[in-house]
Amino acid sequence: MLDIRPIGRSMLNKVPEVTLVFWLIKIMSTTVGETGADYLAVHVGLGTSVTGLLMITLLAAVLAIQLRMDRYVPWVYWLTVVLVSIVGTQITDALTDKLEISLYVSTAAFAIALAATFAIWFSVERTLSIHSIVTQRRELFYWAAILFTFALGTAAGDLATEALGLGFNVGVVAFTALIAAIAAAYALGANAVLTFWLAYILTRPLGASFGDLLSQAREYGGLGFGTIYTSLAFLTVIVALVAWLSFEADAGGKPEASPGA
Repeated sequence: MLDIRPIGRSMLNKVPEVTLVFWLIKIMSTTVGETGADYLAVHVGLGTSVTGLLMITLLAAVLAIQLRMDRYVPWVYWLTVVLVSIVGTQITDALTDKLEISLYVSTAAFAIALAATFAIWFSVERTLSIHSIVTQRRELFYWAAILFTFALGTAAGDLATEALGLGFNVGVVAFTALIAAIAAAYALGANAVLTFWLAYILTRPLGASFGDLLSQAREYGGLGFGTIYTSLAFLTVIVALVAWLSFEADAGGKPEASPGA
């Protein structure tokens, strides 16, 4: 039986520090979410429904492990993020491809769902800071928000690059520029929590656009590396970075989270 710890139990912060490595792994995990889901659904031939069910099952199992931890454990946390990325992608793809729901509608719906999650989270906890994930209730809010950021980012990214016709190249440039603007705003004193979540949302379409740019065939505007090689390359880098983070944590202990988001 799953042993879910008490909702209000205090624990060490369950989220890593927001560093360059954090953003690198986050962007690459979104790329893997895009290319990995495509590989399983199309090239392996599982289809969207089977792939989605398989990934949801894996996510539930890994998330249960994550919730049982009383501190940040790099490999568990980032495996959860990768699986959330894939599931978020699958949710949007299912709505678009299976149910034929407009990307305009799904983007708006996920934006509302994310806003509602933040509103409820803040009304209960009075903070949206990722450096205060010290109870299981806050962690549940956190992962719900993460799922909706991935789903929203997928829908918004597809809306921009496909429905609006920006293409992968322009999409990468556009989303990079938006993230750079948010980083500049943060440097100039903008609210740390707000800028973090805006950047978190935008790294999803950036990673997806970059993944599509690398993996899609040249006739579709990509570089033609394919989903297999793109997914393996990014997974290799993610594993290496997470292994390094794990070694660093074991060697010196996880440092205190920096103030900000």
